[in-house]
Amino acid sequence: MLHFLPAPLKGTLAAAFILLNTLILFPILLVFAVIKLLLPIALIRKGCTILLNRIAWIWIGFNNLLVDALHKVEWDLRGVEGLDRKHWYFVTCNHQSWADIPAIQYALNSRIPLLKFFLKKELIWVPLLGTAWWALDFPFMHRHTKAQIARRPELKGKDIAATQAACEKFRYTPVTIFNFMEGTRFTPEKHDAQNSPYQHLLKPRAGGTAFVFGAMGDMIHTMLDVTIVYPKGRGGFWNYLCGRINRIIVDIRVRDIPAQFSGMDYENNRETRAHFQRWISEIWAEKDARIEELKQA
Repeated sequence: MLHFLPAPLKGTLAAAFILLNTLILFPILLVFAVIKLLLPIALIRKGCTILLNRIAWIWIGFNNLLVDALHKVEWDLRGVEGLDRKHWYFVTCNHQSWADIPAIQYALNSRIPLLKFFLKKELIWVPLLGTAWWALDFPFMHRHTKAQIARRPELKGKDIAATQAACEKFRYTPVTIFNFMEGTRFTPEKHDAQNSPYQHLLKPRAGGTAFVFGAMGDMIHTMLDVTIVYPKGRGGFWNYLCGRINRIIVDIRVRDIPAQFSGMDYENNRETRAHFQRWISEIWAEKDARIEELKQA
């Protein structure tokens, strides 16, 4: 609709409307967050959770409509058929820029449950955002270092137990847990520093994913292996807002999570850890080859 506008003006308008969207919806979210906090009754909390997720869905949906109105992006979405909002998923993706997150939200919003990230427990104290994350049931990780466990052996296993307890609410409300396995955005400098064996990817960090499977293995049995490619060059978030990214390929492979990794003890079971790392390495090798193929598409 407004594709003809200059790129900087489109970027400014996009940023302004996203901010306005946030300012309108955030106070409504806080109202239900306070109700959820002050009235810890199961039925009320479940109702508030549904409404809070709907608010987040509206926020993402508006941002997606904004992209369609301001930009002329050729979306090539592959593998989205058969996805279900009533199913539990774990999602991972290659990470090239901050445009990846809105691109994933564009591809998956309304097709699967709301994307949620594991967060460090200290982040719950971030003003306003911590309350929003808590209200939306983003799981907060309780992790102890090997040094802490060595000093206090009674802490062993406490992190998984605490996270499992925090995730119990997901047993009755479908959820999607999201994690960038590379841990950071891909750059040639990081690639060289790692001596990565992959052409288009950094080495995957298996520990975070293993932690999710260990804590939520009896709930999540399906992984969505997402690969994002920008055929005309990788662009940052500002370029995304300005409409300078004209084509985006989002390729999704549905993978069953092997039963042996459900509820696994990654840190203490050496054999399981080796099998899991090998499984992740195989997925990453396939993804690397797929990126090369998609770049030619």
